[in-house]
Amino acid sequence: MTRYVHHQLMGAAMAVCACVISAPVVFGVRGIPAVDDDALWLVPLGVFGSIVFFGILGATRLKVVGEVRLFEAAVPLEDPGMIRPVDRSFRHNLVSTSFLCSLLLPALVMGLALSPWLALVHLPLALDWLIRAGIAARWEKRHGVLLWRGYVPDRPWELSYSSSEAAVQR
Repeated sequence: MTRYVHHQLMGAAMAVCACVISAPVVFGVRGIPAVDDDALWLVPLGVFGSIVFFGILGATRLKVVGEVRLFEAAVPLEDPGMIRPVDRSFRHNLVSTSFLCSLLLPALVMGLALSPWLALVHLPLALDWLIRAGIAARWEKRHGVLLWRGYVPDRPWELSYSSSEAAVQR
């Protein structure tokens, strides 16, 4: 069982690590391409702007894009003994080698085969995961609970919550 906020932060850390590893390799092999057209910078700015816009929409209760509805649908955690200490679960599980490899391999292949700029393809994912972590942390603070993933092993995407005091005491 992991905290939802920590899960999102771990994903963002892995996406940034994949970019930090793949970018020097790809740019070292293929070189940094020259950008002749200034309008080309509008594409990444548009992508990041739309991620921020949809992230702000995620902080609402809108039916399709609202993250808050998922948090409010979380079930209470019945056995507080299942909770690991909060700091331990984040510190020791920050790097997942299998997830890092699953992000790194496509970035390297696309960067080497298509365009060197595709080595940075996971930066928008990192921004999205950071925004989701911020939304969840804000919701947790307002409601005085902690959101958890993996309470039901068959359905790890479902969320549960526990009081923040139960995790602090352990």
